[in-house]
Amino acid sequence: MPEPNSLLRAVREATASRQVTGARMSRRELAEAACAWLWETTRQRFPLDAHYIAKIERGAVGVPSDHYRAALRAVLGVATDADLGFATTPKTSSVPAVIVSTPASVSTVKEVLMSAADESAEFLAWAESTNVGELTIEQMHSEVRRIARSYLKMPTLPLFARTKALRDRAFTLLAGHQAPQMSRELYAAAGWSLTVLAWMSVDLGRPDAAEDHARTAWLCAERADYNPLRAWVRATQHTASFWQDDYLTAADYAADGLKYSATGSAELYLSSALALDLARAGDAAPAAEALQRAQDAANQLTRADDELAGPFTCSLDRAGSLWADTRLSLGEADEALAYADRAVAAFEATPVHLRNLGSERMTRLVQTKAHLVRGDMGGAEHTLGPVLETAPQHRVRPLLHRVAEVDMIAAQTGNPTDPITRRVRSSIAEFQRDSVIKELSA
Repeated sequence: MPEPNSLLRAVREATASRQVTGARMSRRELAEAACAWLWETTRQRFPLDAHYIAKIERGAVGVPSDHYRAALRAVLGVATDADLGFATTPKTSSVPAVIVSTPASVSTVKEVLMSAADESAEFLAWAESTNVGELTIEQMHSEVRRIARSYLKMPTLPLFARTKALRDRAFTLLAGHQAPQMSRELYAAAGWSLTVLAWMSVDLGRPDAAEDHARTAWLCAERADYNPLRAWVRATQHTASFWQDDYLTAADYAADGLKYSATGSAELYLSSALALDLARAGDAAPAAEALQRAQDAANQLTRADDELAGPFTCSLDRAGSLWADTRLSLGEADEALAYADRAVAAFEATPVHLRNLGSERMTRLVQTKAHLVRGDMGGAEHTLGPVLETAPQHRVRPLLHRVAEVDMIAAQTGNPTDPITRRVRSSIAEFQRDSVIKELSA
């Protein structure tokens, strides 16, 4: 804290050559000039007046707020806080320093009362200030929706960088000061962007990195107190565990996510995913129960009213893909093929700009595997063809993993001298070779 009158001396020295109406700048004029500067630079009103200047001069407050010090430096034409009589600048908090005990220099009842009132007024100005507005919040949520809609329709890495920039912006704003409701909105925007990053990390072959994003996304969902985000974070954590072959952990995440899935299509996705997790884990009866719950949810779903598109919505065709994979994992190839055929037909009937192309490709691979298990190599070749035409920038790691499974099943079930078998395996090898070249050049 400066000694009493230290700012007074600094003000007098700094204004020795600054004449206002022919006289040295008064406290009132200094306060008015500082408030004018603050308005020009922040577009905020501050309760800085002559009385507060006097209180600073006599040492009745500690170090003024960042805004006030900046205004005084600008108005008085000095470079540092030391020139104002403050030896150091606080670095820990932007919350105004409120005096909790009466300084010895405050000797009258009037000064005590006015000092307390000034401190309350300064806190009011700080509490009303914000570093983010409604339009910024709206823009950030709009951006994350655009990213989700673009997913798997444009190259993943540039979209990843764009999503990371949105996350970083949300983090930066959260480090500032805003009203609690604005903070919740920022946490929601940060949580959605983190969830997108986690999903992309799985597709780029790093489910371990996805787990880090998802844990932070869960914290954001808790701070935002927003169930749709909670549900899709759990769905993303399920996905990260699933692609590490940890089906029981994936099932735990899916089951927990169902607690928060009262809106949109999250319940349809999570119950379908839970059925597949349990089937892959070998728990046939619980898998069948989860599959029934998923089908009940499908019957009750009027439309997928989800906040985000892309991975964070579940249409009936996407759910059908998971049901087909569940049946196949339970050893029911005929039922799996029936589900997969219906799902692919639904995908094909959907306008291209609305289709979940990633889920469609995975569904075609379930079709292919079901054909192979049933011994129908010709059917497998037919359903595999569109998948092998996937552009290199959209050959995400789960897709490559599933194609490798198809190749393994083809090797086990096909006749190596059969021309169709040779074509299928040769086309897969070429697809994998091109994908490796693409990955090495990325």
